[in-house]
Amino acid sequence: MSGLEIDGMTVLDRRGRAVISNVSLRAAAGEVVAVTGPSGSGKSTFLRALLDALPPQLRRVGGTVRWAGETIPPGRPARRWRHRTARIVGQDPAAALNPLQRVHSLVAEGAPDMQVARRTLDDLGLDSAELWRRRPRQLSGGQAQRVALARALAGDPALLVLDEPTTGLDPEALELVVRAISKRRGDGRSVTLLVSHDRDFVATVSDRVVLLGHARTAIPKRTNLKPAAPVFSASGLAISQGGTPLLQDGSVELREHELVAVLGPSGCGKSSMLRTFAGLHEANAGELRWRGGSLPVKVEHRTHPQLRAVQFVAQDPASTLNPAHRVGNAIARTAQVLLGVPPAAARERAGELLRMVGLDGAAKRLPRELSGGQRQRVSLARALAAEPDVLLADEITSALDEATAHDVLDLLDRLRSGGLAVLLVTHDRTIADRADRTLRLHQRGLLPESTDRSEESRAR
Repeated sequence: MSGLEIDGMTVLDRRGRAVISNVSLRAAAGEVVAVTGPSGSGKSTFLRALLDALPPQLRRVGGTVRWAGETIPPGRPARRWRHRTARIVGQDPAAALNPLQRVHSLVAEGAPDMQVARRTLDDLGLDSAELWRRRPRQLSGGQAQRVALARALAGDPALLVLDEPTTGLDPEALELVVRAISKRRGDGRSVTLLVSHDRDFVATVSDRVVLLGHARTAIPKRTNLKPAAPVFSASGLAISQGGTPLLQDGSVELREHELVAVLGPSGCGKSSMLRTFAGLHEANAGELRWRGGSLPVKVEHRTHPQLRAVQFVAQDPASTLNPAHRVGNAIARTAQVLLGVPPAAARERAGELLRMVGLDGAAKRLPRELSGGQRQRVSLARALAAEPDVLLADEITSALDEATAHDVLDLLDRLRSGGLAVLLVTHDRTIADRADRTLRLHQRGLLPESTDRSEESRAR
């Protein structure tokens, strides 16, 4: 067979437990094959195992990999094959982009010339002229995702491996990614493997699907909680990134029990807005308020009660979890520092929160031992350990399968019944449909989506 063959892939963790067991896959030249399954089922581990790029805490104990009919032994031969043949976009692409390099340098590494590098960026909906000299920290999550994909695509690799390539993308950007991947289908020479929980995306781009674990289905539901007293507000907010204006006059009010979803295209400033609310991104102008009182715009100027009250869950949990701290300790520390909970009680609370987010027994694990979706839930549990009044959630379901995503929202619904207010950035319409209100971010401000749609209709 011309293409990729994996037989009987089995990977164990340090305790001898199977992370994946006896997984096989065939991908002929010109095929796109998707690997799906619930969060934590071993999808990313399977990709790393076939590339012989497992982290130290995991070991491959079974399985063979063949490329174009030739067996690829583990170790140095596999590394040489990987560097010669494959390009990989991991689940945390922003972390994989060298922060010291500029976009043109990153993409040109794999491209035959600069023209190809520019065209690849443009084909993914990124203005190469505007982004060419930016560094990764000056990109939004969705832009970083597409820069990493452009870097992989520019060299037209024989094997393209994509781990959740649609995370954090708006529908327009998603369509461009679909188009780029579809160009490889049927070319008779390349193989594309992708991991995704997005069923529509998988159905559109893949020739075949390999399912790991047991998929579940969930029915989206909407709560009937009635918003009460105002708990958080922003007014007259002006935000920029790298000198580029993102928001000129943003205002929003959150009330107790309320879930508000924020939509908008990739790069429009949604994450920067949440980071500003959290005191992590400096605003050019504007005022923040918590329970009627002024809320300092810089996190270092906030009191412990204010830090406790407004909690932020970032889009990229890998960058916010200390790799040296076990997740139970990271969660317990939040309760100790912000609530004054004694150490033993804080550890017990950490275990309870991990059970609430579906990660029972994960307290002693390190972040690198978790999948992207599991790290998202750890970050959520850590924020909830502060018992906040306001949760600022940036794409917290983007790496989760549909059922797990709605389990997380069910948990937030239960907490909202006690007064929690949630401001949620998402690109997923089914997630936004569960909100009490949906806003769309524009440079001119945050508009109710119904108003936004009517304006667009009149413009057309």
